[in-house]
Amino acid sequence: MNAGMILVQRLRNIEDPRVTGRCDHALTDILLIALCATMAGAEGWDDMEAWGEANEERLRRYVELRNGIPGHDTIRRVFEAIDPKRLEAVLLEWVGQVCPALGKVIAIDGKSMRGSGSVLRDQRALHVVSAYASEVGLVLGQQRCDEKSNEITAIEALLPNLKLTGCIVTIDAMGCQTAIAAQIIERQGDYLLNAKDNQPKLSEAIEEYMRIGEQNAWKNLAPSQFDTLDKGHGRIETRRCVALSVPDYIPEIQCWPGIKSIARIEAIREAHGKMTSAVRYLIGSMAPDAQAILHATRLHWGVENGLHRCLDVAFREDASAVHLRQAAANLGVLRKLAMNIFPLDTNSKLSLPRKRKNAAWKPDYLFDLLGLARIFHEPAGAVVLRLPIV
Repeated sequence: MNAGMILVQRLRNIEDPRVTGRCDHALTDILLIALCATMAGAEGWDDMEAWGEANEERLRRYVELRNGIPGHDTIRRVFEAIDPKRLEAVLLEWVGQVCPALGKVIAIDGKSMRGSGSVLRDQRALHVVSAYASEVGLVLGQQRCDEKSNEITAIEALLPNLKLTGCIVTIDAMGCQTAIAAQIIERQGDYLLNAKDNQPKLSEAIEEYMRIGEQNAWKNLAPSQFDTLDKGHGRIETRRCVALSVPDYIPEIQCWPGIKSIARIEAIREAHGKMTSAVRYLIGSMAPDAQAILHATRLHWGVENGLHRCLDVAFREDASAVHLRQAAANLGVLRKLAMNIFPLDTNSKLSLPRKRKNAAWKPDYLFDLLGLARIFHEPAGAVVLRLPIV
């Protein structure tokens, strides 16, 4: 059974929130049409209905469609009714089943779905925190921020859903909290957190310790140092990392659970005759290995190009004007499911936008990715019109 087939069967297990006996369309039919349409470029409910109508004959090979293609209002109402946690659970369980080896670095970062905000409703844009396996390019899960909450609370709610054993969890400054660090350690993972202005005493203590150590040529400190040099597109970028073991006499550092290392990363960029530099400080529960810390830090920023930019550019997430909270959150999960399916195409080196065009222009390519032709048939070759019971 391939990964696409497993996903379709997972979708079938979602509890139908509608009144039993008063539904014209099966929930699985609606979810499958919405997922396929999203993979093929659909951006809203109207697009999903249009895709279904254009591919109705092919869809009938796999699903019953007892009352034809559901209308856009029906699709919208279903996505407003489904609890986003159910779709998020499908995402998490499916990734864990089809891709048990997710790499060592899990990047956690937040993104606002700008189109979901409304001035007339006095409603801010929905903000979602996602966990991203940077080395394999898969979204592991998401947690939306409540109206009167922030990323810190969302991260704390997301972590229990993730398998962190043996992984390094990287989080930007917002997640640099002792409670979050303790939660990661308890789940047998390691953390690498940015120390910035939201933890002024911590960042000042690290900066001063590093400055004094460097002035004394790192005497008795045994630093781990590693540099990288990148060239391309008219720029030269140098990154220098220095990592040290944690001193036992600085209370601002010692109060962090499981902390073993502090690090400084300096990035120097030269482009078009101009030079800029930036310095950031980090704390970690792993050994003070500058190469490993620099590698994990660079993988963390892969969440910007690998996830956030794809959502904005390829899926036009910020342009989606779905304001109702549950519907917007469910659409967010649906986009991430679609993003996770395309890497299953290991025979092609096409970019994600090109693969989406393939899905739009060649429906058989899309159905093959999902393994539908292998789910919906009997041994004798007779086509059935319903999903198998699992």
